[in-house]
Amino acid sequence: MSYFDAASAAPLHPVARQALLASLDEGWADPARLYREGRKARILLDAAREAVAEAVGCRADEVVFTSSGTRAVHTGVAGALAGRRRVGRHLIVSAVEHSSVLHSAEAFEAAGGAVSTVAVDRAGAVDPSAYAAALRPDTALACLQSANHEVGTVQPVGEVAEVCRAAGVPLLVDAAQSLGWGPVEGDWSLLTASAHKWGGPSGVGLLVVRKGVRFAAQRPVDERESGRASGFENLPAIVAAAASLRAVRAEAAQEAVRLRELTERIRTRVPQLVPDVEVVGDAERRLPGIVTFSCLYVDGEALLHELDREGFSVSSGSSCTSSTLTPSHVLKAMGVLSEGNVRVSLPPGVAAEDVERFLDVLPGTVAGVREKLGAPSPATVVRAAELVVDSLGKRCPIPVIELAKVIGDVPVGGTVRVLSDDEAARLDIPAWCEMRGQEYVGEEPAERGTAYVVRRVS
Repeated sequence: MSYFDAASAAPLHPVARQALLASLDEGWADPARLYREGRKARILLDAAREAVAEAVGCRADEVVFTSSGTRAVHTGVAGALAGRRRVGRHLIVSAVEHSSVLHSAEAFEAAGGAVSTVAVDRAGAVDPSAYAAALRPDTALACLQSANHEVGTVQPVGEVAEVCRAAGVPLLVDAAQSLGWGPVEGDWSLLTASAHKWGGPSGVGLLVVRKGVRFAAQRPVDERESGRASGFENLPAIVAAAASLRAVRAEAAQEAVRLRELTERIRTRVPQLVPDVEVVGDAERRLPGIVTFSCLYVDGEALLHELDREGFSVSSGSSCTSSTLTPSHVLKAMGVLSEGNVRVSLPPGVAAEDVERFLDVLPGTVAGVREKLGAPSPATVVRAAELVVDSLGKRCPIPVIELAKVIGDVPVGGTVRVLSDDEAARLDIPAWCEMRGQEYVGEEPAERGTAYVVRRVS
């Protein structure tokens, strides 16, 4: 089995396993106690904190260990907003943040706060000037991920941090995807991360709060972790997380070169091997191991199941793989195709032979899924100046497939109106037009669902 979903959780690094087993014997006592066993535990905890601080590029007393990366985000956002509540009740986030940040924003807004969402370009990157434009006198906090978890695009954190610093607004950076590759650039104020993203054990998050940043913890506090993360520390997991972070950093420069070559191979060859594919995300400013592409006329869940049968573990942002049946908020914000979406995120040490086998298997797998769904053939016959396609009650990619089948049945200049009540159609039909060189006229209200109007131009 080839595991290609490291962006969700990286395999446990061998150093993490060794450190975890060793610290189970040495680090089981309460590090807050003064007797011998407690002192041993405290030494391990302090050493882990120092190692993490060195990797992050901060002071050891600025590092807090939490129970997860999500908990670190929720604690960091809530604490920073509360610490600056006298300044105002305004929060800025990007449209492609991890769900943990967006959920924090939703909770803040529900409690009476104001939230501004900064849009991204088609590659998934923010424009620093957009953050500058969003800043207000009452802005308490801004948030920006260091790199996107779905498409791998690296954000201009340094430039955004400079804009925020000039305005006196702290910037919280979600560094979950990038910290294993190197420190985060720029003069940020708060940082969060999660150990299972770099090969550490699950259940360990990092929250870094720079000295001078106003912060007020919003949960019941105790003497642990500077009062910012209550409860007994999971010391063995923390030690393993710190040890693995140091280990992956030592290997990062060399491994990044290798993974970039492999992902570039996928980015280049997939469109050559599979027709009607859109590779998404920034081609240059991206993480080494992530490449994402979307396939027209493909059900994402069916494609993932077929790839799993072939021995490949990949993930997807397609609406059909989601319990909400709505497209990935990241793909939606980028305005790219969401149907048939595949995210390949290669773990360190992956064999080049596995990537080649994936490229060998993919074309036939996609073709098989398309055939089952009745994807269109190129033959067309002109019949009417306007056609209506009733796709109500059908999930994408079926509405797009039905559009593709009939677009040739209208003359150049003619229109096709696709009736659909699937939210994904709002993204996938315009994306299809972009890929196929047709004109997306827009959407109109319908008795049921929405009418998406497409004009044939070629």
